[in-house]
Amino acid sequence: MTKQLTFAPRHHQLTNTHTWTPDSQYLVFDVRPSGASFTSETIERVNVHTGDVEVIYRAAHGAHVGVVTVNPQMPERYVFIHGPENPDETWQYDFHHRRGVVVENGSAANLDAMDITPPFTPGALRGGSHVHVWSHDGSRLSFTYNDHVMHEYDVAQDLRNVGVALPFGPVTPLKQHTREYDGSHYCVLVSRTTPSPKPGTDEINRAYEEGWVGSSGYRKPDGSLQRWALAFIGDTLSAAGDKVPELFIVDLPQHKEAYFEAGDEPIAGTQTTLPAPPAGVQQRRLTFTHQRRYPGLTTQPRHWVRSSPDGSSLAFLMRDDAGVVQMYLLSPNGGEPRQLTHGRDDIQSAFNWHPSGKALGFVQNQQIVWCDVVSGAITALTPPGGSAPSADAVVFSPDGKHIAWMQDVDGFRQLFITKTGY
Repeated sequence: MTKQLTFAPRHHQLTNTHTWTPDSQYLVFDVRPSGASFTSETIERVNVHTGDVEVIYRAAHGAHVGVVTVNPQMPERYVFIHGPENPDETWQYDFHHRRGVVVENGSAANLDAMDITPPFTPGALRGGSHVHVWSHDGSRLSFTYNDHVMHEYDVAQDLRNVGVALPFGPVTPLKQHTREYDGSHYCVLVSRTTPSPKPGTDEINRAYEEGWVGSSGYRKPDGSLQRWALAFIGDTLSAAGDKVPELFIVDLPQHKEAYFEAGDEPIAGTQTTLPAPPAGVQQRRLTFTHQRRYPGLTTQPRHWVRSSPDGSSLAFLMRDDAGVVQMYLLSPNGGEPRQLTHGRDDIQSAFNWHPSGKALGFVQNQQIVWCDVVSGAITALTPPGGSAPSADAVVFSPDGKHIAWMQDVDGFRQLFITKTGY
C-alpha cells in the first residue's frame, strides 16, 4: 500500500541514504527545487504515521542548506550542507564554499573547520564538504570535498576527494580570514587524486560517491577485522585515454594517533598541493573493467557504492554486454564482480540495502522494487503506471518495514513510503 506523506505545493528532497530517524518514525528532507539548485532555507522532517511536518533548522543571513542525513544511533543528530552566510561577490555557495553543520537538541555546530590562510591547520579543511554520512555506530562521518586554496591557485588542481570527520576535535584555526571558522571534528582526506592520471594505471583524478563498508567493517582474507573502510568510485584513464570509473576502497586506521601522522605530504596541504591522507592510508583498486564492452561503473543513474551490513559485499551498477544497467556485487577483498540482476530493463536509480542484508531496493520499470541478493529475483513493491519515482533516493527504514522515495505530483516532488512486507 503506497502512502503519500507530503502534500505542500513545493519540492521535498531526500538524500540518498540515512534519511530516517533511528526509531523509523520520521523522514528528513530539504526543500530545494531540485538536487542541483541549492536554495533551500530549511531542514525539515515528516512523521510517517501522522504526516505532521516540522522544521529542524532554518538558515539565516542569506545562507542555504540541504542534503540532510541522520545519525543511525540515538540521540537524534542531523547533519547537512550549509552554505555561506552573507554571500557576496567574492564568496558565494560553491563546491569549495560549503560546510557540514550538525544539529542536536536544536543546537547547531559546525562539523568541519575552515582554514584557507597558511600555515594551514591539520584537521581543518580548506574548502567545501558535501553529503556527510555517519558510520553505522555514529562515531564518524564521510564526505566528499573540494578545495578553495587549489581552486584559487589552479582550478584544474581542485579535484573532488573523499574525506572523514573524526571525533578528535574541536579544531580551532587562527582565523586570519573572515571566512574561516572552527569545527567540532578533526577532518582529513583519505583518497588521493592527481590532475593527470597516467593512462592504464590505478591513478585517478576524482574520488566520489563513497560508502562505509559494513556495520562493523569487513573481514580480510586472513580473518582479521578491518574495522573502518570506505569504498568509492574513482575515475581512471584507459590506455586509450578514456575516462573509466572504477571501484576503489581505502582502509582506515583503528587508532587515533594514526590520523595525525603525516605521510610524504602534509595532512593540511600546502599553497600548491591538496591536503594529503595520513601515513598508512592507502587506496586500493577493486575493479578492472577497461576490457569490458561497456567499461567502468555507470554514472547514470547516479549512485553511491553501498556495502551489505555484514561488510561482505559492495553493490554498484555497471552495464552488461547488452548495455543494460545491472547490479553487481564484489567483496571488499577484490576478485571478480558477481552480476546480481539480469533483467532486460535498466536499474533506474540509486539504491540501498535492506537492514537484514537480504535485499536491495531501487527503481526499475518506473516502480520501486525489492531485489533478493541471493537469486537476483525482482519483486515490485509499487503498482505499475503513474509518474516515475525519482532516481535520487530509495531508502529503507532502520526497522526494515518501510521504504521511502520521491515522486512528482502536480509538478512538485513529494515523499512516499510503502511497506516492504519484511
